[in-house]
Amino acid sequence: MTTAAALKASVCQKIDEQSDRIIGMGEKIMDDPELGFKEHRTADKVQEVFSELGLEFDSGLGLTGVKAVLRGGRPGPTVALMGELDALQVPGHPRANEATQAAHACGHNAQIAGLMGAAMGLHSSGVAEELAGNIVFLAVPAEEYVEIDYRLGLVREGKTSFLCGKQELIKLGHFEDVDMAVMIHTKSPSRDDGTHGVGLSSNGFLAKTVTFRGLAAHAGGAPEQGVNALYAAQLALAAINSHRETFRDEDCVRVHPIITKGGDLVNIIPSDVRLETYVRAKRAEAIVDAAARVDACLKGAAMAMRCQVEIDTVPGNLPLNNDANLRDIFRTNAATIFDEDGFRDYPHGGGSTDAGDLSQLMPVLHPVMAGAHGEPHSVDWHIADKENGYVSPAKTLAMMAVDLLADDAAEGRRVVDEFTPGMSRDEYLREQEGVFRTELFDGAA
Repeated sequence: MTTAAALKASVCQKIDEQSDRIIGMGEKIMDDPELGFKEHRTADKVQEVFSELGLEFDSGLGLTGVKAVLRGGRPGPTVALMGELDALQVPGHPRANEATQAAHACGHNAQIAGLMGAAMGLHSSGVAEELAGNIVFLAVPAEEYVEIDYRLGLVREGKTSFLCGKQELIKLGHFEDVDMAVMIHTKSPSRDDGTHGVGLSSNGFLAKTVTFRGLAAHAGGAPEQGVNALYAAQLALAAINSHRETFRDEDCVRVHPIITKGGDLVNIIPSDVRLETYVRAKRAEAIVDAAARVDACLKGAAMAMRCQVEIDTVPGNLPLNNDANLRDIFRTNAATIFDEDGFRDYPHGGGSTDAGDLSQLMPVLHPVMAGAHGEPHSVDWHIADKENGYVSPAKTLAMMAVDLLADDAAEGRRVVDEFTPGMSRDEYLREQEGVFRTELFDGAA
């Protein structure tokens, strides 16, 4: 039996041979960004690679997702290597789509390039025959939580059940044959926070879209005949701000509303004003508590201005818990690319990802590796170091898969055996589906 070290060396050699193509794919996706549940061209690029490799795959999962499988020589657990297909809207980004303002300002183009590189290396090296279990390559749609109204439209039309890709694939059963999952997110290097690392956990959240409905009137001639919905929204924002010091530090609560519509014309009292906000926290209980406070602020503002408020609440992501055993395997393999001294154990983070939903059901790892430049979600973000941004994640994903499934999958079986799920799939679906609700409150009643 070939050792895991020899198998990994063989895979990395094959990835090096394809490095130009891997980098080229990452750059092509960077120049052709698509928003969530619309990533058809990006999915086509993934399918082209799978077809060339002769891998069996399914497409159109959750509208655009693609899933291929590389079968090992013996039975064993299944590890999913994941990448995300979508971009987000970043107006002014130099490589944004002119029509949609979509831009890969968070590195998902690097995730897909790395995923494809791992598939190339693992398949062409022939190591699968030495492995016990299967490797799933999963290109997932719609991780970025944008275009909420559009995604709600998909839900209402019955085209999706949730607003994020991994949630949708869980609902559709595409993780039922998966025992653990790994992905890698690109980061900007820093003198202080290392070249690679794993966060302990990150926030979950729910989202709200809010409509204040007042009464239009001539803003100069008869303002007293109107009911100003914009003032109601301003009161609500002030009330939410007044709650911030009441949130416990250890719950890492984040509430960040924006006004998406402030009125129609400057000389008309605004009668239709809209907000969007996330309510994030470290624990599900803290999310529920903070969301109730936000609702009270919205209703109180409607009472003060004697208008109506409609509150649509939809599920976001559950908190992410990175698996400690997968963390150790990542650290060992990433150290072959970066110096061990560059590894960092990061604390809990305030952001969110739908990998958090999956982490409640199975062992999941969502680490970061250097290769980008700029702040995430900003106009400056891009993959500055092409080798580390595109090729190194491919090698690390592939090496982790080998470690998990070599030696009769001893490591993979240990990871699965030592994991305690936070909930079952059925419990997860009930909890997330239960978040959907619409409430109309009449503050003039």
